[in-house]
Amino acid sequence: MDLLADLNEPQRQAVTCPGGPLQVLAGAGSGKTRVLTYRVAWLIASAGVSPQEILAITFTNKAANEMKERIESLVGPVARTMWVSTFHAACARILRKEAPHLGYMNNFTIYDTADQVRLVRRCLKELDLDIKRFTPKGIHAVISSAKNQLIGPQEFTGMVDGFYDDTAARVYELYQKMLFTNNAMDFDDLIMLTVTLFKAFPERLGHYQHSFRHILVDEYQDTNHSQYRLVNLLGRQHRNVCVVGDDDQSIYSWRGADIRNILDFEKDYPDAMVVKLEQNYRSTQTILSAANSLVCNNSDRKSKKLWTDAGEGEPVRVVAVSDEHAEARFVAGEVNRLRGEGIPPGSVAVFYRINAQSRVLEDIFVRYGIAYRVVGGTKFYERAEIKDAIAYLLLIDNPADSVSFMRVINSPKRGLGQAAVTALAGYAGSEGITHLEAAARADRIAAIRPAARKSLKAFQALITDLAAATASSPVAATIEAMLAGSGYLDMLKAERTIEAEGRIENLQELVGVAAEYDQRAVGGSLRGFLQEISLYTDVDKLAVEQEAVTLMTMHNAKGLEFPAVFIIGAEEGIFPHSRSLEEQNLEEERRLCYVAMTRARRRLYFTHATTRNLYGGRSYNMASRFIEEIPARLTRVEAEPGTRTVSGGHYGKPVTPVPDAGSAAGTFFHAGDNVVHAAFGEGVVTRVEPGGGVTVRFSRDGSERTLMVEYAPLKKV
Repeated sequence: MDLLADLNEPQRQAVTCPGGPLQVLAGAGSGKTRVLTYRVAWLIASAGVSPQEILAITFTNKAANEMKERIESLVGPVARTMWVSTFHAACARILRKEAPHLGYMNNFTIYDTADQVRLVRRCLKELDLDIKRFTPKGIHAVISSAKNQLIGPQEFTGMVDGFYDDTAARVYELYQKMLFTNNAMDFDDLIMLTVTLFKAFPERLGHYQHSFRHILVDEYQDTNHSQYRLVNLLGRQHRNVCVVGDDDQSIYSWRGADIRNILDFEKDYPDAMVVKLEQNYRSTQTILSAANSLVCNNSDRKSKKLWTDAGEGEPVRVVAVSDEHAEARFVAGEVNRLRGEGIPPGSVAVFYRINAQSRVLEDIFVRYGIAYRVVGGTKFYERAEIKDAIAYLLLIDNPADSVSFMRVINSPKRGLGQAAVTALAGYAGSEGITHLEAAARADRIAAIRPAARKSLKAFQALITDLAAATASSPVAATIEAMLAGSGYLDMLKAERTIEAEGRIENLQELVGVAAEYDQRAVGGSLRGFLQEISLYTDVDKLAVEQEAVTLMTMHNAKGLEFPAVFIIGAEEGIFPHSRSLEEQNLEEERRLCYVAMTRARRRLYFTHATTRNLYGGRSYNMASRFIEEIPARLTRVEAEPGTRTVSGGHYGKPVTPVPDAGSAAGTFFHAGDNVVHAAFGEGVVTRVEPGGGVTVRFSRDGSERTLMVEYAPLKKV
């Protein structure tokens, strides 16, 4: 009874289900983890189930370890004999015993992602295929997707349509042979080969079916086809299969997750007991009602309605701004204001749909001295593709920069091995010339092969031509020419992965940064641009002990919670993303919005801009349909003067004006603040001007200058 004392009635029903198939539909913040751990503890303590007869599956090693600790705290050390692990870890443990049935030795190696991509590269070379056209990462992604669908090389070959997939099939066949020859498996093999084992050797399946009387699976909405088949095979004998999840939080179809697994559970198990956990212990009722109203627009879902006894709370704030800079200033201003309400920056999160959206936020936060951290990603100017692009630009501006030369000489790949690069550096040193000049004389370096010499001379010509053009070209045009001429964009396009698409978006955003600079900088130059962005790349100087605002994509927000949440860029084409509309995947985008909304405990904001510069181009956007799907009675609509608010149920509702962005910007600086300017150096604020201006005395020459904070590359230090 002690186990049940802290549970509500639906939670008790789930925990004490005597046996048979059980589906727990756990709404956001409803105590899912508690139910899962308490059920395991109840099975051991009250139902007479041996810990060795329980298989509990989670999606991360961290979650598995936490579950073990929680169960042990409830029933004692006996819980250590349970199988609590990820899908891959459980399958690896089975295959360590059973691998000889499939022709593998028990000491097989498990290749990590880097090993897998290297092996695909080797296969491409052996098949004499163009690695630039068929990138190892892209081909690997195709193979991985096939394995997650339990499609082997022969079956895949028989179903391909198109030259690219036909090529992938050839690589897949050779890749699998090489894995077998090396007595190695990749991550996807661990599940696929376990399913293969069970189908080919019924007696081995029977052994594990008998061993595991109870199977429990967390985050069932995130399972793919191979994981679904594994669970059903293992649970077929005793049918004590308990799955816990929330179809409204299924947001990973691009990773292979199949929402049908949770939606069709009752078709697989018609006698299943279904328990809905709808009491939320996280958010206010207003936030929950808004999330309920939104997700009810999906047709593929199990009906549930979140509620709480924590009170109504504040309305959802819907804020219309003029552009992405005003949006970032509004967020920064609210972060400052929330501090006065007892919500420190460390309790605030900003969610965005696309990684590139973080750039303007980061710039504004750096200027105003607001500490931040990027979760599940890298700060904009520290992303590899941005650092590569900046290295190209530094080399164009300063041909003697050997560090930048060495970073980009083989990015993208130019057929230059380490020996060739070392020989080039040695020649440059002996002749007293730059690396770029040495590249122009590659014909004189005997240690470099003819093909590599050609690549080096082409690279030198590209940098020289771009340098010559910078005097008359806008910086944005220089970056675009560099990305095209270097082959960097083509390299990413050829990869054909979601990650590569994100990197392309980030590079397009860098072009947008340069376009903004071109518009506002009188007599601007590539050197001036590089000097200005160096201000933003120096974010490590922010005090690490400060509480930091959390920035992340909505996909990374799942499982987290914050007192205050901002969902920025709530505009058609951004959120919902244009790709989801093209691929008719609107319902998953809506679920993503639901996940983002239900991370908020006390305050929830949506912002949308009339115009936005993203990917290097300016667009005029309508507010997201997701805002319009929230009842007007639950919102407070605000707008900058002259900006367009949302329509639908919000149209005609009283609109609260947002304070002038320029004036708000000025409030972040105070007389006596130490600041740094990209061009003028360090200085001290002597006074704050009306309308968002500050007067700064610069130490370099003693001059006083009045600058508009909104546009000046000025940062607190």
